[in-house]
Amino acid sequence: MSTGPTARPDLARLSINQETIKQWSLPELAEGCAAAGIGAVGLWRAPVQEYGVEAAAKLMRDHGLTVTSLCRGGFLTAPDDAGRAEALADNRTAIDEAATLGTDTLVLVSGGLPPGDKDLVAARERIADALAVLAPYARERGVRLAIEPLHPMYAADRCVVSTLGQALDLAERFPAEEVGVVVDTYHLWWDDLAPAQIVRAGAGGRIHSFQVADWITPLPAGVLLGRGQLGDGSIDLRDFREQVDRTGFDGHVEVEIFNEALWARDGAEVLTEVAERFRAHVL
Repeated sequence: MSTGPTARPDLARLSINQETIKQWSLPELAEGCAAAGIGAVGLWRAPVQEYGVEAAAKLMRDHGLTVTSLCRGGFLTAPDDAGRAEALADNRTAIDEAATLGTDTLVLVSGGLPPGDKDLVAARERIADALAVLAPYARERGVRLAIEPLHPMYAADRCVVSTLGQALDLAERFPAEEVGVVVDTYHLWWDDLAPAQIVRAGAGGRIHSFQVADWITPLPAGVLLGRGQLGDGSIDLRDFREQVDRTGFDGHVEVEIFNEALWARDGAEVLTEVAERFRAHVL
């Protein structure tokens, strides 16, 4: 058994999302973060399932790592009974996985418009209907559902929830200990209403996850992989962190960067750079 050291004080709030160093296996992630004095990680379902959920939970415990979130559940906009049942079953499984991993936060990417559908309002209502079923199930297992608004460029195919206000309009139908939101700089930096919505989210105790990445231009091919290393783009990351902190949020700040250039590099080098950039641009 390998036990990681106590997190370094200057990195106590840093959580490394697994996708930031996607080239690393789960054991490499656990070993690397523990060795660097980083005490928290965000995990993704597919690699966790491949490794084994129980085994992954033990691996994180053995290295002294807190799992800050599991990504992802959601995709709740199917209009037909069969699609709805399939989505609910998958999300129940995701909730169970989160509970096994010891994280209290399951990130939800809500889902896009079904083929041929152009009714955003109806799609969002189907998300609310699904949350009414899933939220009590999650609460019984000590897991909170965190709705992540995605940049509007994803509205058609991935997420009809595009603003923090829209996410809160859904979340506030349920108790805060059941449903909250993700504040993600990459998706929200452009919105001049975001500061007021961050205050609203904090006042209601609904900031369940805070994620950071930068916005770089020109966007790399494939917008999904266009997140930039901290400090390389247009977002005032420290200002975002200060806004979130002013609400009373004092949880982890999860660095989630999808970027093929980072994935092509040595994982330990990327981890060191992320820690340096976190200190320089977020703290």
